[in-house]
Amino acid sequence: MHLIRKLILWTIAILFVLFYPMLISIYVFLPLFFGVMGYILIKGIEEGRWSYILLALVYLLNMDINLSLPFMLISIAILLVYVFIYPHLNHFRKCKVCTPLLTVFFIDMVYLGVLLAYDFIFQEQIVILDDILLYPLIVDLLVAVML
Repeated sequence: MHLIRKLILWTIAILFVLFYPMLISIYVFLPLFFGVMGYILIKGIEEGRWSYILLALVYLLNMDINLSLPFMLISIAILLVYVFIYPHLNHFRKCKVCTPLLTVFFIDMVYLGVLLAYDFIFQEQIVILDDILLYPLIVDLLVAVML
């Protein structure tokens, strides 16, 4: 019974990673889940779970390709959070909700900052700052609470 449940869970996760980025390119108001996948990547690195790392990297790479975003910029933003911010969240380790919530928030904010810096450096217009950017952040944070 436990093996069947685990197999079903991993099948759903793999299907989500492979097909959800394609749905986002069609339905633009679906949340991106960059922060959640970033947290899964960080947890995979921290716990040494290659399946989490591979799942998150495939999702992020698929997202970069489907949305024509700068290549691997989200992974760089996640690693910046992992190196510079995540170690300083030790005070919140006892709180089961605080660490994922703060990590997802910082990943989303650092990624937005990196995208804006990319826009400024290369004089492009990838991100348009408006209220629509608030929706994916809120959904990302709500999913982080459920992790």
